[in-house]
Parts: sequence; C-alpha cells; structure tokens
Amino acid sequence: MTPTLTASLWMIGAIVSFSSMAIAGRAVSLDLDTFEIMMYRSLIGIVIVLSVASAARTLHEARPRQMGLHLVRNLFHFTGQNLWFYSITAAPLAQVFAMEFTSPLWVMVMSVFVLGERLTRTRVTAGVFGFIGILIVARPGTDLEFGLVTAALAAIGFAGSAVFTRLLTRTQTITAILLWLTVMQAVFGLVCAGIDGDIALPTAANLPWLVLIGCAGLMAHFCLTTALKIAPATVVMPIDFARLPVIAVIGMAFYAEPLDPFVFLGAAVIFGANYLNIWTESRRQAA
Repeated sequence: MTPTLTASLWMIGAIVSFSSMAIAGRAVSLDLDTFEIMMYRSLIGIVIVLSVASAARTLHEARPRQMGLHLVRNLFHFTGQNLWFYSITAAPLAQVFAMEFTSPLWVMVMSVFVLGERLTRTRVTAGVFGFIGILIVARPGTDLEFGLVTAALAAIGFAGSAVFTRLLTRTQTITAILLWLTVMQAVFGLVCAGIDGDIALPTAANLPWLVLIGCAGLMAHFCLTTALKIAPATVVMPIDFARLPVIAVIGMAFYAEPLDPFVFLGAAVIFGANYLNIWTESRRQAA
C-alpha cells in the first residue's frame, strides 16, 4: 500500500470524526458558547490522551520541546475551531463545510513558505478544480451570510494548524502533539470563557454531546496528524473534500436542510480533483 493511499484511509477516519463533531456541536450550542465548548472538549481530551498514553507507555514522549511551534499551531487551531463552531449554528452545514474546504488552497500556499514543499502542476490543478467545486456548492453572492464568512476565516485557521502540524511531525510524536493540543487549548478556552466571569456548567442532557465532541475532536486530530506524518500536507488536505456530500446528507436527515443539486455537482468536481491528485501521487511514489 502506497503512503498516499494509507494517508487517504486515515483521512476517512477524520471525515467521520469531524461530521460527528458537527452534529454534537449543534446540539450543545443552545446552552454553551464556543469558548465553553472548546474548554470542555479540551479537558475531556486531556483525560483521554493521558489515559491512552499511560497505557501505551508513551507519556514520556511529551516532554516540553519546541513549545513555540506548539503555541503557534494551537493558536491557529483554537481560532479556527471557535469560528467553525459558530458557523455550524449560523449557516447550512453543507455550505459551511464548502467554505471550510478552501483550507487546502491555503495549505498549498503556506506549505511552500513554511514546509519548503514543492507545488507541482497536478497539485495546483487539483486545488483549482477543488475550489471551482466549492464555488458551485456555495455560490457566494453579494448577500453572503456572516456564518459563511466566519467559516471561510476558520479555513485559514485550520490551514495554519495543518501546516504547523506537518512541521511538528518531523521531530515530535503524535502523543506530544495531541497532549499539548489539549492542554494549551484548555487554557485558551478557560481564559476566553471566563473573561466575563460566567462559565456555564454542562447539564445531564448536553454532557454526552460534550463527551462526543471531545472524543471525535481528538480522533479527528489523531487521524489527521497520522495522515500528515505519512504524506505531504498538499496531498493529505484535499482528501478532506469528500466530507462535503457526507455532511449534505446529514444536514438533510437531521436538520431538514434541502439537498441542493449543485451540492452534488460541486462534490463531483471536487472528487475528480482529489482522484487526480491521489492517482498522480501514487504513481509517482510507486515509480
């Protein structure tokens, strides 16, 4: 199995996890603000990481090294994730995910300067056609919803997170990356949620959703980090485009959001771009 195909399988796990998190995020949004969601999610994540790392005897790998890179990576992600949690409550899920999928385009640009990766013709072509597919789905007009604007800004945050994750995987283990992810973002969440002196406590009704957010969020990052460790960011991130048709069906089934035929047209264009990218990279690695 080629590295590109292996990374693609890990990204399927990330897609399932991110979609689950969107459902749970909407469920708790009436009781908790985005900072509180991030705080509780990160606290749950700390417990999970410490438990798994202790059982696997990898906790010693999380020594405080390259903390500046961890800080930059987690600031990018914390900002993007908060904007994302807001967006899924303010706009249709399919459109939010479509705007979020501009992230691979930002990854391609950032990777050149941060990672020193090369922009091949195939990767640029995949990015361009992926973006065309996004425009077909979102069809942004003059009256662009604020929720879609914040989703687009979240994409920049996620792109920065992905690029610096790739940089960290060169010297850091997944245990270290995930532990400092949860610890730093728990602190960020506590500060931001408590700045007004009022932090809402979870209820019996929303606690299971918070646990799901914590587990799904951590699993999404585990899958994403593993994929980024196997293949370049410009190869891994466009695979996430497949999340679009999945979330469109979820939006219809759970929230009565209409299935726009342009969603599937755009998804077909996005799939074609991803297939071209994966096929080309697989052939190059096998040569």
